[in-house]
Amino acid sequence: MEEAGYLVVARFLKAHGLQGEALVASLTDDPETVLAAGRRLIEVNQQGEAIGPGLTVARSRVQRGSWLLGFREIETRTALEQRGLTYLGARREELRLLGPNAMYLHEIPGAQVVERGDVIGVAREVVGAQGAELLVVEANGKEHLIPFRAPILKRLDRAARRIEVELPPGLLEL
Repeated sequence: MEEAGYLVVARFLKAHGLQGEALVASLTDDPETVLAAGRRLIEVNQQGEAIGPGLTVARSRVQRGSWLLGFREIETRTALEQRGLTYLGARREELRLLGPNAMYLHEIPGAQVVERGDVIGVAREVVGAQGAELLVVEANGKEHLIPFRAPILKRLDRAARRIEVELPPGLLEL
C-alpha cells in the first residue's frame, strides 16, 4: 500500500473569533502533542495529500471537546476563511508509529466492514467529533452510520484493510 506523505490529524470545523483562530476536530489519539504550539502542520485533503502551504501553530487549547488553534501565518478571521481549510496534516515521520489494532484516517475509505466473518459493507469515511465518531458504511446501496468505538468496534486490520464490528440487533435496519 502506497502511503501518503502526511497524515490527517485534524478536520476544520469553523472559524472562531476575529483573530483567525480555527476550531478543529482532532483526528489523532495524541492531540496534546500533535496540535501543540510550535507544531508545523500542512493543509491536506482527506487522503493526506498536500493541497496548500504549511501553517505553524501559535497557540492551541481545548474548547468543548474540540481544539482551538491560532496560526502564525493567519491573523484575521477573513484570512482564515479565504484559505478554505478542510483538513490539517502532519509529516508521517514526526508522529508516533501506529500500534496494533489501528489505522490511519486516509486508510479507512474502501476498507471492508465485517461482522462475524460476513462483509456488511465498505467504509466511506469517519464523521463526527472526537469521542463521538461515526463510521459511514455503504451497504446494498444504503448508507449506514455505525458508532466508531468500543464495544461495537472490535478490530482494525490495517494490512487486510478490514474493520471488524459487532453491531447491536437492528442497527442496520435504522
